[in-house]
Amino acid sequence: MPKRSLQEWPPQHDVVAAVDLGSNSFHMTIAKVIDGGLLTIGRLKERVQLAAGLYEDDVLSDEAIMRGVSCLQMFGQRLKGMPPTAVRAVGTNTLRKAKNASTFLQLGSQALGFPIEVIAGKEEARLIYAGVAHTTAEKERRLIVDIGGGSTEIIVGTGFTPEILSSLQMGCVAFAGKFFEDGQISKSRFKEAQTQCYLELQTIEQQYRHIGWKASIGSSGTIVCISDVLRALGHEDGVISLSRLYQLRDLVLMAKNASELSLPGLTEDRRSIFAPGLAILLSCFEILGIIEMRATDAALREGLLYELVGRFTDMDVRERSIWGLVTRHQLDKAQAELVRETCEDFYQRVAESWALDDPELHALLNWSALVHEIGLVISYGQMHKHGAYILSHSDIDGFSQQEKVLLAILVRVHRRKFAVEEFNKLPKNLREKAKRLARLLRLSVLLHHRRTPDPLPEIDIDVYQDDMQLHFPDGWLEEHSLVRADLEQEQHYLNMVGFNLSWD
Repeated sequence: MPKRSLQEWPPQHDVVAAVDLGSNSFHMTIAKVIDGGLLTIGRLKERVQLAAGLYEDDVLSDEAIMRGVSCLQMFGQRLKGMPPTAVRAVGTNTLRKAKNASTFLQLGSQALGFPIEVIAGKEEARLIYAGVAHTTAEKERRLIVDIGGGSTEIIVGTGFTPEILSSLQMGCVAFAGKFFEDGQISKSRFKEAQTQCYLELQTIEQQYRHIGWKASIGSSGTIVCISDVLRALGHEDGVISLSRLYQLRDLVLMAKNASELSLPGLTEDRRSIFAPGLAILLSCFEILGIIEMRATDAALREGLLYELVGRFTDMDVRERSIWGLVTRHQLDKAQAELVRETCEDFYQRVAESWALDDPELHALLNWSALVHEIGLVISYGQMHKHGAYILSHSDIDGFSQQEKVLLAILVRVHRRKFAVEEFNKLPKNLREKAKRLARLLRLSVLLHHRRTPDPLPEIDIDVYQDDMQLHFPDGWLEEHSLVRADLEQEQHYLNMVGFNLSWD
């Protein structure tokens, strides 16, 4: 099998798609790749209001699950036939919170025809920033606010680089159910919603005011809707200011129920969540000292698309993140590269036989090799456990929650006993493949125990189901008795969990 570098996968695609499973609406954007840029050729949006189906015990209702699955079936029809590497689907706040998110993810992935990742709040914020940065002209430091159905992301950055990322638990759908139940509107309800916003915003106020910004941008539906209403009221520039928000608040409070709201520019599907969205944005202006803001349609899905394009060029942010960890924690780069090269060699030999010929699995194996010693920053004795802890609790740009879990598991099991129970943290359809990746990493680490730059001989490898057989050059193991001893210990560890390792 010919070798491929990380930069050569996945293959180039002419068309890419992003699916954003938001707490209010599900969005799908399809774009054509032209000279590294994107031309949108299709959009679909469905108001699912997933957050409205989240009970107080953080369990997603059957009705909400079926609304989401039905929408994804429709999206899946449009995406049918697209390569897996050309589509990325992500879930956000509601799926982060839901205790039964795994049920939805299984049904939703089947309906869509593509895997769905759940991303952390800060990762969502980073992708929102990427989407806005690629589609707006501002080059000075800017503040970006994105009010979603379950959370609000607030970011400060310059150019394409985010500097502060926050995800706060205040969203228009969640607040509609909590403070404006059944559409009821009153001064006291509006004040209660703002009080909750103040509590959230006070945790970031000092940091954001200290760094400052030159321009403010509001992304996504809620803020675009507020800008549209202001424009329809006669503010032709659509600029959002504190005085204009107060004007809107007074108009909203004239109604007793959301069904009575008849503001120009307010669409029917936004009526029930307009008051909570306004309360959130007004609070952001008051606490953060925002002077004025312009709205943009760009949001999370645009960030997904631009990053998806980057994943099949040499710009994958995850690769940069991994090397950032290597540098920040002062890992032995030479040793990490040796282990990665051996992992790569073994992977190429077994990928087809072991059903591992997947670009994402390929990348995660390589990245786990680079950071397998990250736990050394705490201590040697339990470095595999320390390493897994560090990776699990770090914000690693570009990685979904599932990718972080798999990366941490590979580092956790790279030495000593094969902790097979760790793989239960993964979806069932990924567990066996992850165990096979772990065996390749363990073997690569073992063969470089001596920490010398001397090249390994060519080692052939045969695999079948749970059996692995290594073929060394004649006499090599006799000359390297410590390697043989390590192999015998590894054979014992693997036998304990039902795997077989042999050599000749």
